[in-house]
Amino acid sequence: MAVPKTSVQRIEDYALIGNCLTAALVGRNGSIDWFSVPRFDSPTCFAALLGERTNGRWLIAPADPSPTVVRRYRPETLVLETRFRTASGAVLVTDFMPLAPDRLLPLSPDRRRVDLVRIIRGEEGTVRMTMEMIFRFDYGSIVPWVRRRPDGLSAVAGPDALLLRTSVDLQGRDETTVADFTIHAGETIPSTLSWYRSHQTEPAAYDAAAVLEETTKFWQGWSRRHEAKSEWRDAELRSLLTLKALTYQPTGGIVAAPTTSLPEKLGGVRNWDYRFCWLRDATFTLYALLLSGYREEAQAWREWLLRAVAGSPSEVQVMYGLAGERRLPEYELPGLCGYMASCPVRVGNAAHTQRQTDIFGEIMDAFYSARLHGIDAEDDALHVQEKLLEFLESHWQLPDSGIWESRGAERRNTHSAVMAWVAFDRAIKSAERYGLKGPVDRWAALRREIHREVCARGVDHERGVFVQVFGDKALDSALLRIPLVGFLPPDDPRVVRTAEAVARDLMENGFVLRYRPDEAPDGLPHDEGAFLICSFWLADNFALMGRETEARALFERLLAIRNDVGLLAEEYDPAAKRFLGNFPQAFSHVGLINTAHNLSLQRGPADHRAAH
Repeated sequence: MAVPKTSVQRIEDYALIGNCLTAALVGRNGSIDWFSVPRFDSPTCFAALLGERTNGRWLIAPADPSPTVVRRYRPETLVLETRFRTASGAVLVTDFMPLAPDRLLPLSPDRRRVDLVRIIRGEEGTVRMTMEMIFRFDYGSIVPWVRRRPDGLSAVAGPDALLLRTSVDLQGRDETTVADFTIHAGETIPSTLSWYRSHQTEPAAYDAAAVLEETTKFWQGWSRRHEAKSEWRDAELRSLLTLKALTYQPTGGIVAAPTTSLPEKLGGVRNWDYRFCWLRDATFTLYALLLSGYREEAQAWREWLLRAVAGSPSEVQVMYGLAGERRLPEYELPGLCGYMASCPVRVGNAAHTQRQTDIFGEIMDAFYSARLHGIDAEDDALHVQEKLLEFLESHWQLPDSGIWESRGAERRNTHSAVMAWVAFDRAIKSAERYGLKGPVDRWAALRREIHREVCARGVDHERGVFVQVFGDKALDSALLRIPLVGFLPPDDPRVVRTAEAVARDLMENGFVLRYRPDEAPDGLPHDEGAFLICSFWLADNFALMGRETEARALFERLLAIRNDVGLLAEEYDPAAKRFLGNFPQAFSHVGLINTAHNLSLQRGPADHRAAH
């Protein structure tokens, strides 16, 4: 398929704004190309990111096609400022999603409202501006009924409604709203877009400037809670702000990313919906939050985890919806051509039905780590853990799809067995420290048995390195977690050789691949970019081994590829120097936070987690 003519930019050219309910992506060209409402996982009203401009966007930019662009977040906030400079002057566009109190931002009848605010301010001279608003509900497939109002316009289609308030003179043209206007130095033009249910009363107007200041205060107040411990404070705080922005405030769930189907290879089919909450992120996320001073968020995440996995252990899933929903059916959207012709575009994620044994270790470790840091466990949490272990006793030896959610045949993945060991290890420690009831002697015997099996069957004894699948030869960067979870010490020769093999055989242009699909088939065609969390894990391994120079060099290399506002995607193409995969990616930012701690603290999360 030929790449369509589109306004879509490189993934790294986008910035995130959000309100802890949903999020939007704003391009360097002034176009908001992705906006799901009212939740992260809802259908979009702007979907140009995965198609063409006619799939929905909101552009505000100079008429000059090639302005100079400089942008930043206001310090310690999620308020984005984009400064456009042309031959005739300069203009600042401030984009944000309000989190202001009721007195400034009157709430809808269901106590939820979602707003985008864009404030245009002339700074120098006179700048001719253009605005283009294309409303398209349901992933670009529905053209709404648009009506003019004295203060802007409204758009309605089925259950969804949008209300645009602006003083800009708007014109309708070919199912698109456009405007051409001039802004002078000292002049300010606010525009607000409010989503609401079409059967409800439209949301009230508000003072955009006042809400901007309140939103700025909210984020700066939140940032002041950051307990800076590393020399990379600014990078660490930006990652923490991103994690907060990806948190669904009503439940405490943290989405892996606010996007779906941004490709792991341009033009390829590895396009997945990441707008859900993954269990395997649990312990890493807890440490990132707890060691940074965000105990309230860590506790909310732990409580979300407990609610999500409650029920029959045989039905525990690898991922859930924002509130713990379990039905996440995967389907394709043929009406969207995909980012840079990367299709299909998918909604939902079929991996939620897979067997992935490693999640039991992650759950047990998360509960144990939370307790170690003073987040008390209720009796219900202990009961859930007992039931999970009872199930795992008879299922840990089964083949599974592994941490990378292979769409190929189930196999005996070494990493999955390691995490089964973690589950019983943390169960024993929980029994010894906190009174978790259960057959401790049997758990100890299982822990020994799993350890023996991994060291016998999960190692290529000829090379002395751990391998992805029992009895196979292929490497897997997930094996870098072995010393990070305490399965073996970092100076064990097999651990050292595995890290060195990953650095030698899975590293391309300085960044680490998950595995090589031609050596470890995963049921999908083509290859992919470097998976950023794996590079952070390798840096953590080097740090634990005392190889600080190598660890720091790799960490600095990762910091250098962040985009101009400090964000990371899921993957990176080091040859083309482009982001790949969904964006921004929570797991990548969790990796940044934890590696910064591992290189700065006397006992960072890797050392702390392994020691316990």
